[in-house]
Amino acid sequence: MAEGKSNGSALGGHLRENGMLLALVAIVVLFSVLVGMQGKPLFLQAQNITNIFLQNGHVIILALGMLLIIVAGHIDLSVGSVAAFTGAVAAWLTVELKLPVALVIPLTLLAGGLIGAAQGYWVAFWRIPSFIVTLAGMMVFRGATMLLLGGQNIGPFPREFQAMSSGFIPDLTGLSDPHGLTLVIVAVAIGVQIWLGLRARARDAEFGLDQEPTGMFWGRTLVIAAATGFVGFQLASFRGLPNVLVVLTVLTVLYAFFTENTVQGRRIYAVGGNEKAARLSGINTSRLVFFCFVNMGVLAALAGMMVTARLNSATPKAGLGFELDAIASVFIGGASMTGGSGRIVGVVIGALIMGVMNMGMSILGVGIDYQQMIKGFVLLAAVVFDVYNKNK
Repeated sequence: MAEGKSNGSALGGHLRENGMLLALVAIVVLFSVLVGMQGKPLFLQAQNITNIFLQNGHVIILALGMLLIIVAGHIDLSVGSVAAFTGAVAAWLTVELKLPVALVIPLTLLAGGLIGAAQGYWVAFWRIPSFIVTLAGMMVFRGATMLLLGGQNIGPFPREFQAMSSGFIPDLTGLSDPHGLTLVIVAVAIGVQIWLGLRARARDAEFGLDQEPTGMFWGRTLVIAAATGFVGFQLASFRGLPNVLVVLTVLTVLYAFFTENTVQGRRIYAVGGNEKAARLSGINTSRLVFFCFVNMGVLAALAGMMVTARLNSATPKAGLGFELDAIASVFIGGASMTGGSGRIVGVVIGALIMGVMNMGMSILGVGIDYQQMIKGFVLLAAVVFDVYNKNK
């Protein structure tokens, strides 16, 4: 029974997840070829890989929170404005009040959590549609950002604050080139990834569940391991692991564990799948929806601080379109429009697809007008694919 699935049925059973991973690989290969044909430096050079994470880290962070919101059957249109407002709060605390960064960060995260709680209260306990509540929040906090900043930029920031976005982990191994600690971390990450895959297969076999064919498992595992090793070596040859990538990795692992291995995480999926049935089964659906919005507020604050740190300035126009990028990443990554399904890994892949496309089209000189059109078509294709699979 362990090897009962054919390659075709195994692929079809996880078509969306495997398809998005293959799409990411195909997009990277496509841009590598196109950039090479123009005689420009390698697309996957170390600096470009670093910039993908630095410039798109906030999208991944927002997408992690947005996934829980969408899985629960709701939407949050305010995250861009909340990120801008909390970035302005962090700037005001740091530059105007001269508070230490170690105090500014938790205070800003608390502000984001309170904003999420305020919006979640109306959605969860008053049953006001999340579209309306967060649309109002988008306008309120955009105006609040302009009011707090007085229409002016606030900056610059101390090095400790900037390090949130532009810093790199120190090399504790004594090597300078390549970055020794980065190589060690990447090697450990590859080993853990293979171990977790084998452990999952062993658990499935123990419970008599069907497994994907051994060849497919090792093929996917080795491709991911090779990609991880390549990216890690490129980063090690540059400046090492960016702090942003470390934060993203920790958050991805934590949220993947929460959604897949905890009772509360699985209950969020139950709420999105059928809220009435979940409520009748004894799940406190209002509390879970409230939690999702509080969590979204905290992550929006983190994203806002990272963007503010990268720009070294808080601006009234920060965060424009962030909510669209986060929502697009969630749907491209395989989440269902109707709630109840979606995976953290898929969301990260969806955000990376958006980031790679942005980087590749910019290097190729594609205009911003065409970039927006292409990303729109990609999002539409992902949603059509989801509807097609459901109807099928």
